[in-house]
Amino acid sequence: MANDPYTIRIYVEDGDPEGVRIIDHMNWTGQAVVFPREKWAAIRSRKEFDEPGVYILIGYVADDELPTLYIGEGDGVRSRIDAHAKTKSFWSWAIEFHSGNRGLNKAHVQWLEYALVQQAKKASRSHLENSNEPLEPALTPSEKAGTKKFLKEILQILPLAGLRALDVPKVTVPEGRKKANVEKGVELASGDDTIVVPAQKEGFEEVFLGKNCWYAIRISGGMLPKIKWVAAYQTKPISAVTYLAKVSRIQPYGESGKYKLIFAGKAQRIKRIPLGRAPRGTMQGPRYTTKEKLLRAKKLMDAF
Repeated sequence: MANDPYTIRIYVEDGDPEGVRIIDHMNWTGQAVVFPREKWAAIRSRKEFDEPGVYILIGYVADDELPTLYIGEGDGVRSRIDAHAKTKSFWSWAIEFHSGNRGLNKAHVQWLEYALVQQAKKASRSHLENSNEPLEPALTPSEKAGTKKFLKEILQILPLAGLRALDVPKVTVPEGRKKANVEKGVELASGDDTIVVPAQKEGFEEVFLGKNCWYAIRISGGMLPKIKWVAAYQTKPISAVTYLAKVSRIQPYGESGKYKLIFAGKAQRIKRIPLGRAPRGTMQGPRYTTKEKLLRAKKLMDAF
């Protein structure tokens, strides 16, 4: 069943599109306040933060491609966010949700916190800073139905506010297999079916061989349904392609337009294909070829 269309309104309070934004949804009683961390001191006195609400703190730790999230709730969230501003250094922006007509109580926001944590775990596109997993509070059937509708509205707003980490990834399946997300009857152009990725020793051993996947790579949009194979180019001192794996599916990884390739099984060792006298920078990023060209190549540039 197709999702229903919807309209949201964004009020940019200070004229800065990356500053404080108030978001609401037509015919919805809820409201969202999106703000950068540095604006918290200036907006913390807003009356919205007196209401029962649920909030998400968002940031990145070191060079990790996945965002770190903290999901919390409060019967009035001001003191909670005050404490996080002092004790949690990772977050750079936040989004808070409350009811505009005081339709949420403490039990409702506790349920929303529980449901958002479960959604984040299901999506598996972030690191959760929450040290304790909240338990599902008891709600009457009618209260739960209404709170579930509020959750649906939250999940519709989050991507438009800039957070996709709670979206369950849309999986791309290579051509020639079951591909529920590729329109029936559409023939895509043939051509390259293999991506060659540079891999340093630690990542190659831990992820490519150890976890049967490869992630945090950029892939051209038109190539997504075509990639059936991934080959690892081991950087210096190996400087050669040595392993090939069959791709089972591809899904988004993190928030910056990168992807994760999940293998159909263990990567297989192939004959060594050295870099040879290739131009400098040849394997600083992914390259496309065909499996047949790659396996025939005596040196890596033959495959391209």
